[in-house]
Amino acid sequence: MIASVILAAGSASRMGKPKQLLPLGGRPMVWWAANAACRAALGQVIVVTGAYGEEVSRALADLAVSVAVNPHWQSGQAASLKAGLATVDRQAVAVMYLLADQPLIPAAVLQDIARAYYAGQGSIVAPVFQGQRGNPVLFDLNRWREDLLTLQGDCGAREILRTHPTELGCVPVDAPHYFLDADTEEDYQTILRHWQDDLIDERNASRFCK
Repeated sequence: MIASVILAAGSASRMGKPKQLLPLGGRPMVWWAANAACRAALGQVIVVTGAYGEEVSRALADLAVSVAVNPHWQSGQAASLKAGLATVDRQAVAVMYLLADQPLIPAAVLQDIARAYYAGQGSIVAPVFQGQRGNPVLFDLNRWREDLLTLQGDCGAREILRTHPTELGCVPVDAPHYFLDADTEEDYQTILRHWQDDLIDERNASRFCK
């Protein structure tokens, strides 16, 4: 079992409003990230909340997810990584961290990451577009649990990736917009444009896939 943990605890200070709740196709962004994890059907799905916790929980009421509250969300992303990990079932072999403001990642990419992990391509697995690594990132728990639990501050797990590059298995993706996140209003508008383009592509393809 691979546990998926969606990080949705931040206050979005750069955006000035809760980016995890920004609307996209009639749903908030965090819903799409969590829905992709549910559709991938890899195992347990956990959403870490903090700022705007009640609103995020209500937005996910129709999804089969667990909510982990991070009371120390202001201290940085590491606290959310650990709060999510504390909720992961002990039978899980790996944890995959997703960002609540990256709603364009499809379930198929999550499944590709899982397949690469099970094929032994790395104890850490991440998607890559033309050499640029993105999220989500999977960590083997037998190898990395203790390291994840010792993280501090707002750097997340970047230090683990930086200091152990040979442990990383890469999954190529064909669309750079999968990695887009909504740090600014301009980012959000770019996500909206790609969202509409993806819908048009999907509808056009469905006409010929009878």
